[in-house]
Amino acid sequence: MVMLQYQPIEDALHLELIAVLFHKLNLLSQPPTIFPPVEMFTFEFQNIENLKNGKIKNIKKQLLSDNWYTLNKFTFDYQKEDGSWETQQREAYDRGNGAAILLYNKKKGTVVLTRQFRMPTYVNGNEDGMMIEVCAGLLDGDNPEDCIRKEVEEETGYQINDVKKVYESYMSPGSVTEILHLFIGVYEDRMKVGEGGGADDETENIEVLEYSFEKALKLIAEGEIKDAKTIMLLQYAAINRVFN
Repeated sequence: MVMLQYQPIEDALHLELIAVLFHKLNLLSQPPTIFPPVEMFTFEFQNIENLKNGKIKNIKKQLLSDNWYTLNKFTFDYQKEDGSWETQQREAYDRGNGAAILLYNKKKGTVVLTRQFRMPTYVNGNEDGMMIEVCAGLLDGDNPEDCIRKEVEEETGYQINDVKKVYESYMSPGSVTEILHLFIGVYEDRMKVGEGGGADDETENIEVLEYSFEKALKLIAEGEIKDAKTIMLLQYAAINRVFN
């Protein structure tokens, strides 16, 4: 059972956010138009289900932001090696799980990658903010296989059928909940059904790239490819001799 605790906070959360949260918790049949303006509250969740680590207890989850995806603050008790307990706090960003794929053409010896602007990299040392990556996207309720087929067509213009899952990975386990499902898949020129570039409503502005496999590996060594999922899948292809 999930229990709610309320505690006043001094910094101002928007009333609309609280109303939406009540609605999401099914405490109200519809978002209210009037909410008491006197006190603000944070919401902490106890007894989170399906967690099996006996060294973790009294987990409380506090919503910090759901402006784009969801940022939560977790407070919990952790049992140390000497048997004593200490209270810890961590923040976790929940954007859902995702899928990524390396498209390859064995006959041509090529791979299809993408290039797009990534603001977080731009504000952290990437001079132009552009990143070369494999095709990828969030699941948004789809299973990983269906998701990645859809993303391939939206981003690259290729319509593929067969995909092979090679592994899954937590991409930033210290702060992000996302599990990324990683695939490889064959593309051929005849599979091209559109220009790609991303979905019109997602403002992605994606450039489609076709490189030789050797050049893609060289771009990793030269520091031109810095995206983790892309490096992982290209190295998978090299280690497992996908092109041999």
